Amino acid sequence: MVETIAWTDQGVVMIDQTRLPREETYVTCRSYQEVADAIRRMVIRGAPAIGVAAAMGVALGMLRCDSQDPDREFERICATLAATRPTAVNLFWAIERMQKLYYGLRGRPIGEIQARLVEEARRIQAEDVAVNQAIGRNGAELMPDGKTVLTHCNAGALATAGYGTALGVIRAAVAAGKRIDVFADETRPFLQGARLTAWELMRDGIRTTVITDNMAGHFLKSGRIGCVIVGADRIAGNGDVANKIGTYSVAVLAKENGVPFYVAAPVSTLDLKLATGEEIPIEQRPAVEVTHVGGLQITPDGVSVENPAFDVTPARYVTAIITERGVARPPYEESLRRLVLG
Repeated sequence: MVETIAWTDQGVVMIDQTRLPREETYVTCRSYQEVADAIRRMVIRGAPAIGVAAAMGVALGMLRCDSQDPDREFERICATLAATRPTAVNLFWAIERMQKLYYGLRGRPIGEIQARLVEEARRIQAEDVAVNQAIGRNGAELMPDGKTVLTHCNAGALATAGYGTALGVIRAAVAAGKRIDVFADETRPFLQGARLTAWELMRDGIRTTVITDNMAGHFLKSGRIGCVIVGADRIAGNGDVANKIGTYSVAVLAKENGVPFYVAAPVSTLDLKLATGEEIPIEQRPAVEVTHVGGLQITPDGVSVENPAFDVTPARYVTAIITERGVARPPYEESLRRLVLG
């Protein structure tokens, strides 16, 4: 299993996902600013992985802190990391967890506070792997035996601290003996499916086929696809799901063709403060991601570009939401709240 991110004596080390699959290289972030830049540039991406990176960025920033006003420096660090990407709620969940710890330790020696922040960041990382494995166990029984599973974007080990959410469910189903092959949407414009999902699953020996995004409807109609499974960046209280742009289209096509559409995500991705997905902020990414592929310009000079990174799939298209605490089904206002409150 690929290790997406690690805490080391040199700094926060993460695999550079912008260079996959051509190069497997690692970046060492030696300051919280470098962690923030890595999140912003999608060196590390995926909601759970971003949360882990943010927690480590907070710990790293305070470990390097020599300010006479550590409270002010702590808030600067948190604000910098929080401003990197607006949609993935795990980012804010992890920062808030670090804030709760920090302010609970005020008055203690700074060395003790620093050590506890590092310990908490590493705990968040370890918990994420365990959570993903539980999601996999809970979702494996929903995967069809002897059929193809379609996924969009990358919700695997690379999008988490390890194992993955949607791909974790696929991994668990294969480990349980189910015969599954995977269709990976390429996921324009950043190509996370073509570059990352295919790379991960091929390393695992799981048969994988890359299709362009506009082929999904053709294959969903064919009867070959047994189910769709995706991850999520934020889930509203009514079950509306924000995920990588293009997910909504796949969900509509799945519904039209009677194919189950599953979402796999940790409870930390649930944002019950938001009544519906209409309240979820949608990140706008740079135009160059659309106008260029591999550094080569493919559009005319001066053309207008829209590049929303995410879309929102209404809950009516979601068959079930798989979490580490169990599987939620409609009505989601009730089932998601039960999972959060226990």
